[in-house]
Amino acid sequence: MSITPPRSQTVTVADMWVDPRCPWAWITSRWLLEAEQVRPVEARFHVMSLSVLNEGREVPEKYRRGMIEGWGPVRVCIAAQQKVGSEVLRPLYSAMGTRIHLEQAGLGRDMMLAALADADLPAHLIEAADTTDYDEALRVSHHAGMDPVGSEVGTPVIHVPGPDGAPVAFFGPVISPTPRGEAAGRLWDGVLAVAGTDGFFEIKRTRTREAIFD
Repeated sequence: MSITPPRSQTVTVADMWVDPRCPWAWITSRWLLEAEQVRPVEARFHVMSLSVLNEGREVPEKYRRGMIEGWGPVRVCIAAQQKVGSEVLRPLYSAMGTRIHLEQAGLGRDMMLAALADADLPAHLIEAADTTDYDEALRVSHHAGMDPVGSEVGTPVIHVPGPDGAPVAFFGPVISPTPRGEAAGRLWDGVLAVAGTDGFFEIKRTRTREAIFD
C-alpha cells in the first residue's frame, strides 16, 4: 500500500532529464515515482538526448544505429511539450519507456504512435520525428540539464534545490532494479543528503548487473 506524504510538508521538486531510450534513466525515473509515494517529492521530467550528447564522439558500431534512431522519440517529446506543455512529458515518457524497455518495441514509428495515443496526444506529432524543426529547442533543453553536471556523465541527471535554495545537479543514481516503497524513500533521503553536501562529487562502484525492469 502506498503512503501519501502529509500535505503540510514542503515538497521538493526533482527535475530529471531523460532520453526515452536510456534503460538506466528509465529505472531511475521509476524510483522517483516510487519516492513520490513515501516522501514529499515531485518529479518533473525534461528532455535530454543521447544522440546530442554523443555527437562527434567515437562510439562502438552497435550504438551507432541507436544514435540515429534515437532522434525520433526525443523530437516527438519536444514537439509535444511545445504544443501542450511540460506536464505532458510525464505520461508521454512513461508510455514510450514502457514500450521500449518492457515490451522491447524499439524506437520506431509504431512505438511512438502507440505512446502518443496512450498519452492522449494527437497522432500528427509523429511528424516531428523526421524533421529538424525541433532540434534547436531540443538542444536548449538538453544543455539546461546537462551543462551543470559537466561533460563526463550521461543520463540520468537530476536537479534539486540545495540547502541554500540554489539548484544542485548530479548524475545518478544508477540503480537496478527499482527500489520500491520505503526502500525508495530511504534512497531519496540519502541522495538528497549527499547532493546537498558542499564539495561532494562522487560515490561509485563497478556495476555488476544489467538493467532489471520490473
